[in-house]
Amino acid sequence: MSRRLIAATALVFAAAALTACSGSSAPASSGSATSGGSDFGLVEDGTLTVATEGTYRPFSFHADGGTGELTGFDVEIIQAVADKLDLKVEFQETQWDAIFAGLDAGRFDVIANQVTINDDREANYLFSAPYTVSPGVIVVKDDDDSISSFADLDGKTTAQSLTSNWNDLAKESGAKVEGVEGWAQAVALLRQGRVDATINDKLTFLDYETSDGPTGLKIAAETDEAGKQAFVFTKDKTALVKAVDEALEELRADGTLAEISDKYFGEDVTE
Repeated sequence: MSRRLIAATALVFAAAALTACSGSSAPASSGSATSGGSDFGLVEDGTLTVATEGTYRPFSFHADGGTGELTGFDVEIIQAVADKLDLKVEFQETQWDAIFAGLDAGRFDVIANQVTINDDREANYLFSAPYTVSPGVIVVKDDDDSISSFADLDGKTTAQSLTSNWNDLAKESGAKVEGVEGWAQAVALLRQGRVDATINDKLTFLDYETSDGPTGLKIAAETDEAGKQAFVFTKDKTALVKAVDEALEELRADGTLAEISDKYFGEDVTE
């Protein structure tokens, strides 16, 4: 056997030995858009499962009077975030009163439904960077001048979702609360005269007035501080939150957030 052949054979065996030694200890790929978000702890690898109401205009609703595709401010922003992360999106439409329980149970990766950041929620959940900044407002009938501040809600009846921060504010103001499923039911009770007021995000009312006006309703008072809304995650989703924040920063820098905001509100409400 020639020296060249012996040398080549030795090299082959050496390479095989190295491969056998290193094959089982090779590091797994880090989680990223290219790895399907494998380190994000997603419900389904490669897919961002998003909880949203689907009945909360203009943030999450169905076009064409409720018969069209799911759309809205929050829907478009979380879709843009997922695109940045190279993830598909699956929306799970869920009533507000059950949305946090579903997140806790691991049925969703994130809630995208204008969730306001507050101390109680921060104690139990992780939040992304805010993508909406807006004050809360008291909405009353046009001819009602008995309410002009939150103090005036004392003894009045408001319509609120029982798990919302607006419900907490109504109770803190001394109001009696009529539980409802969401904004549409709240304003229906208000227009029928069955409650005195409802508290909600200012943007919700402005969109409602623009889309359905004149509604016979008005803003009676605003909160002193604007609320900040963000995406919500369970405490174990730190890697996913970091990635979402980075995507939001990119979308803010390239003008996408402002563009989506202007489409729904006529101005940038994202900061």
